[in-house]
Amino acid sequence: MPSFDVVSQVDKHELSNAVDQCNREITNRFDFKDSGAHVEQQERELTLVAQAEFQIKQMHDILRARIAKRGIDVACLEFGEIRTAGQEARQIVTVREGIDTDTARKIIKHIKDAKLKVQAAIQQEQVRITGKQRDDLQDTIALLKKGDFGLPLQYLNFRD
Repeated sequence: MPSFDVVSQVDKHELSNAVDQCNREITNRFDFKDSGAHVEQQERELTLVAQAEFQIKQMHDILRARIAKRGIDVACLEFGEIRTAGQEARQIVTVREGIDTDTARKIIKHIKDAKLKVQAAIQQEQVRITGKQRDDLQDTIALLKKGDFGLPLQYLNFRD
């Protein structure tokens, strides 16, 4: 029976390259000279560090541009609140991966409302879609691409 998986993943290598490029641009920009502003990466968490809140907001644009150029969807970034302590401002940016249960239920409901002849099942942090015909699965992918679920979705393991 044909099937495919709906997932939300981020290429960690491309993410680290984007962070490196972002840090390089920050050190070379005149408005960040001698400010000590930088981006730290730890697994799925980025920390923006600068002297003031407005510099953090400028770093958002740089980070988004570098991530987008590396082929990563910017919708996977979740910006936390900016915390200022003394001469330093910090913001934690979470890189979201995997489909949480609520979003998976929204995806399944969206598919069922369209009355396509497929079955959907939640499997850990992904949704498996199965159907009798390949065309039904392709229609499902087209339907999900049009929908907005707050996460960038990828469609993997398409099998006949």
